[in-house]
Amino acid sequence: MSPNSTPIKIGIVGVGKIVRDQHLPALAKDRDYQLAAAASRHGKVDAIPNFPTIEAMLDAVPELDAVSLCMPPQFRYDAARTALEAKKHVFLEKPPGATVSEVEALKSLATRNGVTLFASWHSRYAPAVEAARKFLGSTTIRSAAIIWKEDVRRWHPNQEWIWQPGGFGVFDPGINALSIATHILPAMFITSAVLDFPENRDAPVAARVAFRTSAGLPVTMDLDWLQTGPQSWDILAETDAGKMLLSGGGSKLAIDGRIVHEEPEAEYPLLYRRFAEIVRAGVSDVDLAPLQHVADAFMLGKRNVVDAFFD
Repeated sequence: MSPNSTPIKIGIVGVGKIVRDQHLPALAKDRDYQLAAAASRHGKVDAIPNFPTIEAMLDAVPELDAVSLCMPPQFRYDAARTALEAKKHVFLEKPPGATVSEVEALKSLATRNGVTLFASWHSRYAPAVEAARKFLGSTTIRSAAIIWKEDVRRWHPNQEWIWQPGGFGVFDPGINALSIATHILPAMFITSAVLDFPENRDAPVAARVAFRTSAGLPVTMDLDWLQTGPQSWDILAETDAGKMLLSGGGSKLAIDGRIVHEEPEAEYPLLYRRFAEIVRAGVSDVDLAPLQHVADAFMLGKRNVVDAFFD
């Protein structure tokens, strides 16, 4: 923050696991922000005013400059619209909404009201992602594969919303992979998909998706939410300069088995730094490509019913 910049007074909405694990620590260390209020039906943040709804928060703390929306995506549109109509800058936790069209509407509303809208894709800020993008941009890619396999019981215990319509299921972590892939690979589109739905759930537990680029480059994606033991968050590419492996959700880059880039994770501090930059610049940053791919997978994908899932 420059010496003449006033901290951005921000309120946080939806105080759950991701807020406590990531948002609050990032904001506490960033001098660009003053965390001034929170709103949540269940959680509270110590040492600041807490409210049951975003409307109550905005009424009681009108001096807020911005809000960070961290509730499940099914409930985010109304909160974002309320904040934008109150001329507050809005940070959207990923995914930015439950549908593409509602986020498009929010983009237009932000523009009309002269405020910033930020669709945050935290995995794009993983430490080795830019190095992977630079490497791929320097060579010819022959094929690519996304392998994103994790244990839902470990990462999303008892989170029923994620299995409901609009909760994305395995595409909740899968959209992290897509946020990286759409940043480092050529533009692509889905050609086929198979989505595995547990017989007692309304969102998929696994998916196999095929993409291709306009130049015919094949890209595959394998998502699985039932992997125990070591977790797999990898993007591989066969290139003329060797085999690339971006692993650990974007934290480590290896070429032909040799590690060329590895740093500690700092995704959320970088997200909030970016948000401050665009707020002060008076612009928005809303890339819908990852969300569009998820929507296309649901539209084009074959539904395959599998065994019931129980936490």
